[in-house]
Formats: sequence, structure tokens, C-alpha cells
Amino acid sequence: MNEIHKLIQKFCSNGVEFKRLDEIFNTKNGYTPSKSNSNYWNGNTCIPWFRMEDIRERGNILIDSIQHVTPEAIKGELFPENSIIVATSATIGEHALVKVKSLANQKFTYLVLKKEYQCYYDIKFLYYYCYKLDEWCLTHLNQSSFASVDMEKFYAFTFPVPPLAAQREIVRILDNFTELTTELAARKKQYEYYRDSLLEFDISIPKVKLRDIATDIYRGSGITREQVTEDGIPCVRYGEIYTTYHIWFEECQSHTKLENIANPKYFEHGDILFAITGENIEDIAKSTAYMGYDKCLAGGDIVVLKHNQNPKYLSYILSTYNAQKQKSKGKMKSKVVHSSVPSIEEIEIPLPTLEVQNRLVNILDNFDAICTDLNIGLPAEIEARKKQYEYYRNMLLTFVEDKNIIFSQPASQPASQPASQPASRDIIRLLQYVFGYAPVNLGEIATIVRGGNFQKKDFNETGISCIHYGQIYTRYGVYAHEAITKINLDVASKAKFAKKNDIIMAVTSENVEDVCKCVAWMGEEKIAVSGHTAIIEHNQNPKYLSYYFHTNQFFSQKKKLAHGTKVIEVTPDSLKNIIIPLPSIEKQNEIVEILDRFDNLSNNLSNGLPAEIEARQKQYEYYRDKLLTFKELKI
Repeated sequence: MNEIHKLIQKFCSNGVEFKRLDEIFNTKNGYTPSKSNSNYWNGNTCIPWFRMEDIRERGNILIDSIQHVTPEAIKGELFPENSIIVATSATIGEHALVKVKSLANQKFTYLVLKKEYQCYYDIKFLYYYCYKLDEWCLTHLNQSSFASVDMEKFYAFTFPVPPLAAQREIVRILDNFTELTTELAARKKQYEYYRDSLLEFDISIPKVKLRDIATDIYRGSGITREQVTEDGIPCVRYGEIYTTYHIWFEECQSHTKLENIANPKYFEHGDILFAITGENIEDIAKSTAYMGYDKCLAGGDIVVLKHNQNPKYLSYILSTYNAQKQKSKGKMKSKVVHSSVPSIEEIEIPLPTLEVQNRLVNILDNFDAICTDLNIGLPAEIEARKKQYEYYRNMLLTFVEDKNIIFSQPASQPASQPASQPASRDIIRLLQYVFGYAPVNLGEIATIVRGGNFQKKDFNETGISCIHYGQIYTRYGVYAHEAITKINLDVASKAKFAKKNDIIMAVTSENVEDVCKCVAWMGEEKIAVSGHTAIIEHNQNPKYLSYYFHTNQFFSQKKKLAHGTKVIEVTPDSLKNIIIPLPSIEKQNEIVEILDRFDNLSNNLSNGLPAEIEARQKQYEYYRDKLLTFKELKI
């Protein structure tokens, strides 16, 4: 005899007394305060008001709710802490222990242990025993427009009264089982969290004002044309920023004698120089980055910005249209346009991490060299190349500023395209290099077609392997190598076929949560695919795409595309507009390797979490039934 049998034999060998539910509990239905009075509903403060969603989302021991009400909404007293709520209408067969003072909606009946029985019962024991009350409720119903429990039978349900020591030992054992099951479920949620984290890319590029990144900002000191000399200390006059210097420079074209300058102002490696006087609004506050290592003098009408960013990145981003729009707010005075230190400080720019800044500069420097150095490339190609690389440069910086996806050509564009018309695959590679991924429309990397036309009744023991759309919801995971059903040859003629690496996606469902579930077909043979599906042919890692199609980020997109009432549908054609965060193939392979290990642990029915959870659940139910089954004492 095991320990549980010993326990029952020790404490309950002759049986135990049973008490009716209405004898040991005060009972009362929950209620819903008027939602028309918005003052009653107070978001996440005040008194918890429980619904069935709380049990489903927060478990069966509740300390907080999704919705709350104010004290003014209460009719009478709150239900006390350590009450049990039982679903007695609509959704029946659920119960929970509420550890706090609370309210619940009218679908619940509260069980509040009477004071005279509090010395006989451990409330947690009664909570565990209520699984039998759930089963009782399901077999004692009144049927009308919706099901409800026959309350006469409800009150007649009986609870055993074993000794408190036995109750507490039973609670201890069942708590241990519950904790183990909860831990396993948490591990599955942890897998889903890491899966989504790996697959949810987000370019969160903050916008900052120059004053926020400036370690110092100041005006230069006047250097007249007459004070410029052939040798001496290097210097820059404001006009040279318009005429001589480009995005960045390493050597000053002018020099002066230090004794000529009454109040010298210096700039050094990495500083940004702005010309704050000019002849037109369009060019005012043109800027350049100093990349040399001499200590130089800044002339009058120059603002020097010191910082800790990549100076070339700042200079590139300050040359964009959005930055120039902000600079052009200068004031016209005597036909000359002026800016100022306060105006420069207010300029707002996107500021990615230094790592991203460095990668951007690496690419843009190469573009800039090809655009400006006439010695690079054959003369006949220079103009076309210049247009192409200006396009790339503008595309990258526009993406940094606005996070727009800019593709001028489809993915299938031929290699013989003119040099001035870059292919989208080249842009994708650029964004992958700079940001780690490129956000692309699915239609840019895939061809999407509808499935064929066969039904479950067409399944056969022999013939062509097939996937019916309904099986994607019930029988397949993220990927599959073998089909579980076949159809014969004449039926297969109505089907469409998917080949290895294609994604097969079910595009109709009964609810928006499930629609667009998919499986990556990894089998060597072609497979027949039924209607209500989309076959996605692509050139990426198929498992990467399939994993992404199981994330919350994809869910939020498909929800916007779904339509219908009784049947929810997402048309295959609309899937072209889904945005995929696309890292390089090498990075996709790394992500898939990690997720495959998680997926095997979480979903492998022979050695993963589902098998372990199911085994624990069966073990828990076995011992729960043993522990909570008592022989009635005959008097």
C-alpha cells in the first residue's frame, strides 16, 4: 500500500461525514455593474471584477482581474477573500479560488464558507474538491436559450469532512503537482516568448535634437579674407563650407596667423561645422564633418558642434531633405539669411546605435566616392553609376528617417537591368547589412497561388500524398517531412502541388486567431494541396518563414487582412502585403537552428513538453481522484 493509501487508511478508515453545499456555504450570484456609468469602470485600479477570461488567462487561483470597478458600483458588501467562484451558467465546468475581496459577473455563483465551518475545513481542500462539483454541474443542467445549472441539484451536492490534518496533507500533495504542471506550462510559454523575440525585429530609431547629443556647441570667431595666409594654423571660413567642403574633409584649404585672431575658437577631429550665414534659404546651415587631426580655427558665422556620435553619420543625415527643411527656418536680414546656435540646437534627427551608424557610413562613403571621384569606373558608366548610387544613398537615409520600405523593381527583375535601376534584392542586402534585416513585402520574395480542389471524402489509402487545409490546424506543426493522407490520381488532377521548401498556409478558419496557420513542406516529393490554402514559393529559409508566421507580430498583420463572420478568410493575394522582417540567409539559418531545438523540446510528442505535461496531468488526476474519494460514514 502506497503512502496515499496509508494516509487515507490512517485518517479515514471508517469513512467520513458528508455535508450539503448549502449547509457549509453561503451562496450568492455575481453581478455586472452598469457599464453605462463609465465612472464605475476604472481600468486597473480599485476592486477586481472577475470574468471567465480571468480563469483562462490567469489560472484557477486568482488575486487580480482584467477589469476593475470602483466602490460606488458595489450593491451591498464585497465577497470576502478565499471565496470560491463556480461557473453556473453559459460556460459551465469551471471554478476558481479567489484570494482577495472581489466581485464576479452573473455567470458565477460565489461559495463563501460559513463561519461555523471554518474550523472544519481548509479552503484549499474545498477548492480542489470542486473539480467534482464541476462534473456534477455539467450533468445537472436546465436548457433554455443557454445552459444553466439546476440550482436545486447544485445546492444538494455534498462535500466530505475528513480531518483537517488529512485535508492539509492532501492540499500539500496536490499543490506540488500543480506547481510542477505550472512550471512545465511556463517552460512552453518561455519557448513561445523566445521564439517571438528572435523573430520580431523592430527598428526603433529614436529622434533626438542636436542639443541632446551636443557635448558643446558654440560660434567661431571672425577671420577676414585679409587674415588668410599661405601657412600658419589651419582654419575654415564659413563661405568655404558652401564652396569647398563636401560631407566631410580632412585638410583645411586656408591658414591664418594665430596673432591675427583676438578670440580664437577651435575645432578638432569629429566636430561638425555649420555655416550660419548664406545667400538663400535652401542652403543655409550647410554642414560638414572634420575628419583630420590638426587643431583648427573656426571663422565667424560658423557653429561648431561637439558630440560622441559617428561624425560622418551626423553629416550625412544633416544633408537630407528632412534636416534641410529644419535648417531653412533661418531669418532673412538685408538679403542675407542667418541661422543661430539656438536654431541649430533645435534640429531633430534620427539616431540609431553607433553600430548601425558605422555600417551606414561604410556604405555611404563607398557610394560617395563613386559619385564624386571621376577616376573610379569607366567614363561611359559614370553618369549611370552616379544615379544608381545616389538612389541607394537616398534610400538608406530615408529609411533611417521614416522607416519606409522602398523598392523600385520586383524581385524577379532580370540581371540585365540598366545600372540606374537597382533591383530590390540589392536594396534588401543593403538593409540587411546595415540594420540586421530588411522589412520586405512577402510579394517581393515569394510567389503566392491558391491550392487546388479536393475534400476529406477524397482521402484514399494509396495514391498521391496530400495535405487538406483542415489538417494544417490539427495535424501539423511548423514544418513537416511526411504527409498523413493520400488521394488517388484522378482527384489529384484537381489539386495544386507544393514542392520542397514551399509554405502551405490555410487561409480560412472559424476564428481569426487560427486563420493563416501554416506548415513548411520539407519532404522530397511534391504534395497535393487542397483549396482554402495559399502555396507560398520563395527563396528564403522555409522554416524561418514558417516560424515567423506563428508569431504575434504576424498575428497583428493577418488580423487586419481577415474578413468574414462565420468563416474567417484571408485571401492569398492579400498576403503579398504582409511585411516580413528578413535577415540574411546566414542569420535565418542561425535563428532556425535555435528555434528547432526549442520546438523539439516544446512540441515533440515523444520526448517534449506536451508529453511531459500530459503525463503530469494524468498523474495529477489519478492522485487527485485517489486523495479526494472518500467512503461515506454510515451512522
